[in-house]
Amino acid sequence: MDRSMEVAPVSLDIISHSVAQTQRLGARLGELLSGGELILLDGELGTGKTVFTQGIAQGLGIPDIVNSPTFTILKEYRGGRLPLYHFDLYRIDDPNEVLTLGFEDYFYGQGVCVVEWAHKAEGIWPAEHLRIRLKVISDTKRGLVFQAYGTIYTQMLKMLQRTAYAH
Repeated sequence: MDRSMEVAPVSLDIISHSVAQTQRLGARLGELLSGGELILLDGELGTGKTVFTQGIAQGLGIPDIVNSPTFTILKEYRGGRLPLYHFDLYRIDDPNEVLTLGFEDYFYGQGVCVVEWAHKAEGIWPAEHLRIRLKVISDTKRGLVFQAYGTIYTQMLKMLQRTAYAH
């Protein structure tokens, strides 16, 4: 493919002023999901990746308490509109470990995959996905930069932008 024809990802930059707002933003995204989505999260410790994922779970109607699967790598949540597969790659050293463990099947399934520390497995992700980079701005503020790769994710991001500040 001619590289000059490639389209840059569509981006959305949002500042969250509280944990509750980060969670609400995740919930708004969760409400837009229809199954088969891959959400890649990156950011240092304490930037709100798990808080954002808790919001996604709320938006999917999952009643369980969502916490980080750091030691198990994957936690599955059911009971909502769609299953949520919550990955935490913090302890992964080699991207191929994700494939060796058989997790690739989840990325092409009907549930929603949310992957914390996604950069640790760079190169294995499907071309179409939503990447969210979180960063600390202050004790309570977080910056979230959304990048949509692919038509479905671009449309989703446009819808999120329209509803992100609605109450």
